[in-house]
Amino acid sequence: MPRKAEAATLAELCAIVGAGGWLNSPHDVAPYVTDFLNRYHGVTPLVLLPSSTAQVAAILAVCDRAEIAVVPQGGNTGYCGAATPDESGDQIVVALGRLNGIRSVDAGNDSMIVEAGVTLARAQQAAHSADRLFPLSLGSEGSAQIGGNLSTNAGGTAVLRYGMMRDLVLGLEVVLADGRILTALQGLRKDNTGYDLKSLFVGAEGTLGVITAACLKLFPRPADIATALLGVDTPEQALELLARLRRVAGDQVTTFELLPRRAIELTVRHIPGVADPLALGAAWYVLVELGSPNASANLAGLLGEELARAPAAERALLALSGPQSLAMWKLRESVPAAQRLHGASLKHDVSVPISALPRLIADGTALAERLVPEGEVIAYGHAGDGNLHFNVSQCEGSDRDRFQGRKTALEDAMFDLVASLGGSFSAEHGIGRLRTAQFARRCDPVELAVMRSVKRALDPKGLMNPGKVLN
Repeated sequence: MPRKAEAATLAELCAIVGAGGWLNSPHDVAPYVTDFLNRYHGVTPLVLLPSSTAQVAAILAVCDRAEIAVVPQGGNTGYCGAATPDESGDQIVVALGRLNGIRSVDAGNDSMIVEAGVTLARAQQAAHSADRLFPLSLGSEGSAQIGGNLSTNAGGTAVLRYGMMRDLVLGLEVVLADGRILTALQGLRKDNTGYDLKSLFVGAEGTLGVITAACLKLFPRPADIATALLGVDTPEQALELLARLRRVAGDQVTTFELLPRRAIELTVRHIPGVADPLALGAAWYVLVELGSPNASANLAGLLGEELARAPAAERALLALSGPQSLAMWKLRESVPAAQRLHGASLKHDVSVPISALPRLIADGTALAERLVPEGEVIAYGHAGDGNLHFNVSQCEGSDRDRFQGRKTALEDAMFDLVASLGGSFSAEHGIGRLRTAQFARRCDPVELAVMRSVKRALDPKGLMNPGKVLN
């Protein structure tokens, strides 16, 4: 059971990181104790800012000896409260922003080793400088850090082609709960020597150890990109188009995003300067992008031919320039901000087999209409990999408290529906503190027991990010 840190122990921890490496005043600590969505407000006596793996190891060794709980924190952009300390005041925050070195870029091996505090945008730029691509892309990439991306197994808009963060890592360096350093940064595609330990820490949300560095996969930079926005009548039509594109273009299909007309309307209304495709008169919109390292691939021609065969070819817009492509992407990426500006939302980050998306949308909409009469469904997202953000926005003029009071009933019904379709109630945002009860209730009992066994083996004192993932 974690204990409260004594003054002597706090002083010892401060000495490890030295001047400029710790914070303890309420003003300085404030950004580290509130989550990104302002849902959780914790308390901590100390925020530590280590600048090396050795310092992280020393911190965890002291905390293990004194039985002090540790909350690892990256860019603090998560949606589930995984990086926020609780209200007890007993947990130390270890923020990794100063652990931000790019140790190496090996273009010949298509890999690079970066430290946990490197922002995603900087990792992308390091790959670009070596004429390579690191394909993870998120709206928060300017502040999200690689350690956090790994700890939450981040997804983003290119999962269809490149997979989630788990698929983009070759090796990890991790400080274990007792301060030992697990170094497994080999840039190998084939390594059949025992258990795949790195996979334990990807998606563990800091509950098993602190990731301090990672060896990441790189890819050839796309030299030819084609982007299009088109209107379709139904989600079924969208999936038919996806299947045709996969048949003719294979893995060149990088992105396939689905948006309902209402999401477009809100974005055009609330976000200045976005492109307005509403004249297309569609019930649904698809943003599709193809990419190839071959500059002569003529992807625009290929995409144009397939769109011409679509049931409503007149509702297809093919980007003819970089700015047109960026305008299409701005429309898609502005949907979450438009929803926030419009009012309250009940959010669900869910995934189902791609073939089940139309059923999810139809049955989920029926549930929402029945259970939340004050709301309207805004279901959008990564249709190419089966992940939708099934959100319900408050209708204008409705009572906010009554609307938000429907949250639990709708969530339970939605998650039951997702389970019946063979899906997941947390597709890419993780469990954190927000979903621990749902996870405990819905996870297969044997799977949950195995996870608890792993937790006890690696963190026997329960010091690593307690209260997150496993309650």
